[in-house]
Amino acid sequence: MLNRKRNEQATRNADTSLIAHGTIIRGDVRFTGTLHLDGRIEGSVLGEGSSAVFTLSEHGQVQGEVRVPHAMINGQVNGDIYASERLELAAQARVIGDVRYSSLEMAAGAQVNGRMAHQGEDHVQRELPAPEVRSDAATA
Repeated sequence: MLNRKRNEQATRNADTSLIAHGTIIRGDVRFTGTLHLDGRIEGSVLGEGSSAVFTLSEHGQVQGEVRVPHAMINGQVNGDIYASERLELAAQARVIGDVRYSSLEMAAGAQVNGRMAHQGEDHVQRELPAPEVRSDAATA
């Protein structure tokens, strides 16, 4: 069932860009469609449009922030990840930074060294009520 969803996404995103193994990009990368990274990006990765998909292979690395609607991570990210729709962390994913997502799939073996927070459309910050103070405290 998961593969069918991926195939449907790939059909919708006909524009695919590949950054090959051994390639290093210094600076921010903005993209539409699908970006598959086997190399290294030293800067932010920014997916534009609600159908943008970022795929990081087991050889890929990002040194910076990732802001995309859909992300499939199987490599190393040193920075925060913001996935507004769906985030998949595969078994070889290594994230050093905070992760914010709407929907999350995390395989056994994936590692996150940072905070993880769900942020859906109905996300509401909740706080505990202040403790009640009793004025008629008994003294001993």
